[in-house]
Amino acid sequence: MQKPASRRFGVPLSWQLLTLALFSGSLLLGAGDARAAWSADPVLRKAEKRYGRSGPAKDRLQAWHDLLETGRRLTERQQLEAVNRQFNRQVRFTDDSALWQRRDYWATPVETLAKGAGDCEDFALAKYFTLLQLGLEPSKLRITYARALELNQAHMVVTYHETPDAEPLVLDNLVDDILPASRRKDLALRYAFDADGLYTLKGGAPRRVGNTAELPFWQGLLARMEREGFVL
Repeated sequence: MQKPASRRFGVPLSWQLLTLALFSGSLLLGAGDARAAWSADPVLRKAEKRYGRSGPAKDRLQAWHDLLETGRRLTERQQLEAVNRQFNRQVRFTDDSALWQRRDYWATPVETLAKGAGDCEDFALAKYFTLLQLGLEPSKLRITYARALELNQAHMVVTYHETPDAEPLVLDNLVDDILPASRRKDLALRYAFDADGLYTLKGGAPRRVGNTAELPFWQGLLARMEREGFVL
């Protein structure tokens, strides 16, 4: 189901930084460390101290905890559906300038759920780390930059790759249905990163372009997640 136009913005400055990294042949800092190996309970205890033990933020964080507890029993496809559905329903699209008073900010999953709001980057990052915690292999998940063609906007999604050669499925805050990339005529996938590297997606099959490099947004995100109790 297509979302209204008000949910279709995001990735302003970070798009430019990643484009620069791509064309310089470099990669994201610390991408190889971005694996979820944490317990939700310490993370939630710290979140309760920061955001309180009651109210909408607590309810969203508790629902996330419940998903992490029950989601391990689901099939991978069911996990994708559950995670995509929960974040799309619980988080409203809000631009970084309105939410964080910054041009661009990559929020942690806890920050996104506490606010109940975020832009497309925040949806993608929250889904990515949640799926890792549910046990999906890091090699099957990528954070993917795209162009929303109808709006001529930069956009970020999560793509799931069942096998290295399989057509990716797209988890998106714009469209609730998880569809193969070929059925997302409104998106042009440009490049992606995962726990191992950065890939250009132009011209067919993904092509890896390196191992590690500097990206302040990614570095800042990982540092804040560690302070929240994540072990990365």
